[in-house]
Amino acid sequence: MSARPQRATAPVRVPAGASADGDGIIVGTGPVTVDVYVDFLCPFCKSFEQASGPALNGMVKDRTISLVCHPMGFLDRLSADEYSTRASAASGCASDGGRFVEYARALFAGQPPEGGPGLTDDELVELGGPAGLTGPAFGECVRGGTYLDWTAYVTRKAVERGVSATPTVLVEGRPVPTDPQSIVAAVAAVVP
Repeated sequence: MSARPQRATAPVRVPAGASADGDGIIVGTGPVTVDVYVDFLCPFCKSFEQASGPALNGMVKDRTISLVCHPMGFLDRLSADEYSTRASAASGCASDGGRFVEYARALFAGQPPEGGPGLTDDELVELGGPAGLTGPAFGECVRGGTYLDWTAYVTRKAVERGVSATPTVLVEGRPVPTDPQSIVAAVAAVVP
């Protein structure tokens, strides 16, 4: 008899701004939900952020979409120190400080190469400064690993939903290509 896959159980704490089921950070208040699954170690996710980030941010500002970002620890196997999980957990700390979007951009800008050590916890904290996270709470959250179990939950929930690669984009629950034109068109097709 084979073992059943472990189902995602809710973490003890979720970051401020988390979705109702706790597996993503909500940015914006628009009527169309766009889910984005990323890994901060993924070079394709960095390219996605550079190409599609401006369109997504524009739709958030226009109140067209609610963007739900699911930062996964998908690529831990490609780092020597579980960087994907630690970076995702740090993004949860940034959300507590009200600077998730700014910090996510900083993580992509400072992305280490796959296959080696990621940024240290101290370096993750340093990235917070330019993103506006200058108080001691952010550093304590990152160094204390406050959201490590949250990242595991986000990752398990994504896998349960069939997410097998990053980046993955869903508009109202339907997968769409990750280029900005496809995302904008899919959103326009369901705008109430």
